[in-house]
Amino acid sequence: MHICFLSYEYPLWGTGGIGSFIQTIGHGLAKEGHTVTVIVSSNLKEMVFIDDAGVSVYRLPAPKYFKKGRFIEIAYRIRKQIKEVHSKNPIDIVETAETGLCFLPRKTPYKRVIRLHGGHHFFAESENRPIYAWRAWQERVSFKKADAFAAATQYVIDHTGKYLSMANRPVEVINFPIDSKRFPQADSSKTIKHKLVFAGTVCEKKGIRQLIQAIPLVVGKYPDVTLDVYGRDWFFPDGASYVQYLKNQFPEEILLYVTFHGAIKFEEIPQKYAEAELCVFPSHMETLGLVAPEAMMTGKSVMFSNTGPGPEIVSHKKTGLLCDPYSPDNIAENILFAFDNPQTMKTIAEEGQKFALEKFDVKNSVRANIEFYQSLFSK
Repeated sequence: MHICFLSYEYPLWGTGGIGSFIQTIGHGLAKEGHTVTVIVSSNLKEMVFIDDAGVSVYRLPAPKYFKKGRFIEIAYRIRKQIKEVHSKNPIDIVETAETGLCFLPRKTPYKRVIRLHGGHHFFAESENRPIYAWRAWQERVSFKKADAFAAATQYVIDHTGKYLSMANRPVEVINFPIDSKRFPQADSSKTIKHKLVFAGTVCEKKGIRQLIQAIPLVVGKYPDVTLDVYGRDWFFPDGASYVQYLKNQFPEEILLYVTFHGAIKFEEIPQKYAEAELCVFPSHMETLGLVAPEAMMTGKSVMFSNTGPGPEIVSHKKTGLLCDPYSPDNIAENILFAFDNPQTMKTIAEEGQKFALEKFDVKNSVRANIEFYQSLFSK
């Protein structure tokens, strides 16, 4: 089969959950003998082609004719590139995130799949913001053009279904793949006592503000606690930095325990997990939250959210810890439990690692995706 992914990110030049998924599943599909193409919009002046371990990546040039209506030129370039690729090697499946089919033709020679990564409707609720008409329209049109849908958790299907119709078309839950070679067993000798590690975009929906609010509640018993934050900054509509917003929210005596490292390379993340006594991801809302199972795969203790898909990924005090991400008190309670019970947490981490290695195995995920794609043609 020939599968073509549409994206705006890819790990070769930037981190992000969608890009990481596409690269991992793409490598897996390529190893099984399938043709994989990735078409990515970018800010480059000229198109760049990259052969990434058998995955053909096309970085399209940035719009240069339409400054205000950039989407028109981006859509044109994507359609043109798909047509060119298809003429040389017929495409069977085009897969994209929620809005990606909006500007594609209504009739195509290939099947169109939307992978639910968490779209505008999905996150509007958790971010406590209105649904914007333009973004909402794009998702509605895109969903109408889809032949099928796939998602990593049942939660994202159910929650998205409140706003967008997926009726009368196949909808499949398929585990995301995680390359265990990229997240090998952590070296326990590198663990730093009472170090907390957070990885992800530094923004409100990731629960980082409540996490910092929990630190003073931990300091009283464990004054050597530290929180290391790895991830790119998020910016408000007016361009203001969320990291700076956090620094303005907390007194210096609290920020002394917190270090913002900014974005790091994808391959460096496991090294940072290895230093943690507890990896902390109190996100308000996720479609899956790959950081949690990635850390679990390395054998580290993990705290995740009891909201959204959290219970599908972590069993509380069996494979990890689940917290109320809106409650600093509960976040602190879970951190204190982890620090108070190192032997129990070691057992929990071992069970979490077994679970992650089985559930997110690349070969199993690739097999499930191939069967899903093939089923669309039989129907």
